[in-house]
Amino acid sequence: MANYLITVIGATAIGKTALSIKLAKHFKTEIISCDSRQFYKEMTIGTAVPSSDELAAAKHHFIQNRSIFEDYSVGQFEKDALQKLTKLFAKNAIVVMVGGSGLYTNAVINGLDYFPEVSPEIRIKLNKQIENGEISLLQNKLKELDPESYYNIEIENPHRLIRALEICIGTGKTYSEFKNKPKEIRNFIPIKIGISAPRDIMYKRINQRVDIMIQEGLLEEAKLLYKHKNLNALQTVGYRELFNYFDGNCTLDFAIEEIKKNTRRFAKRQVTWNKKDENINWFDFQEDSEKIINKIEALINIE
Repeated sequence: MANYLITVIGATAIGKTALSIKLAKHFKTEIISCDSRQFYKEMTIGTAVPSSDELAAAKHHFIQNRSIFEDYSVGQFEKDALQKLTKLFAKNAIVVMVGGSGLYTNAVINGLDYFPEVSPEIRIKLNKQIENGEISLLQNKLKELDPESYYNIEIENPHRLIRALEICIGTGKTYSEFKNKPKEIRNFIPIKIGISAPRDIMYKRINQRVDIMIQEGLLEEAKLLYKHKNLNALQTVGYRELFNYFDGNCTLDFAIEEIKKNTRRFAKRQVTWNKKDENINWFDFQEDSEKIINKIEALINIE
């Protein structure tokens, strides 16, 4: 019998956690979380970690299993998640995966492109050029070294531009040469379930969630983490804006509105990312879970 990974996809605050628990209970299985900020045990309120009741309703993996003081990459998560899935599939042919981090979801389902290590000094130098306003110079450099990447990546995005250039400079090969190579075959069939809502409803839910986070003590949680504000894990919506408030750069009300605004922007990017995937089976966020379960069972029977 084949193994199936049911993946619940959708924008933040749309109801993924509740649906994933219903699916896990129905199929008597466990949940892999691939929310890249819920990994960290020091970040609870601001990352909307499932409640104790939700965690008790179905067994979750990769929830608050790391510290903000650890470096944890998407590549490491891919390896850890695949190892965990092998163990879970030995007990049950169906496993549920949930999370808002599209890159992490994609890493588990499809695999990552792997690149050789290059000297960190290259990135430092490129970052300095970005800081000095030399992005157009770097874009032209990429066009010279790797025209294929120049025309296919977001060259206005400094992170993506630097990533492509550091590989070109550090290896003497093009970034595009390392992209889209054959990846390790997965031992499961993915079934992607997407939850959607009209934009106004999605934004209203986000605003309400932020208000609840503030009521539950996000401000106090952020204060405890403030001294570590430069850590990579804390470059996160919900904390970054409050750190700016602690720095005296804005009022608390302004910081809270910025959290809402930036979360809405994040949700919009999630929607854009997910729209590119033609293999997602979409349902309205108010859809009865029984209908979703029936669809999943039909897909399994077809397979």
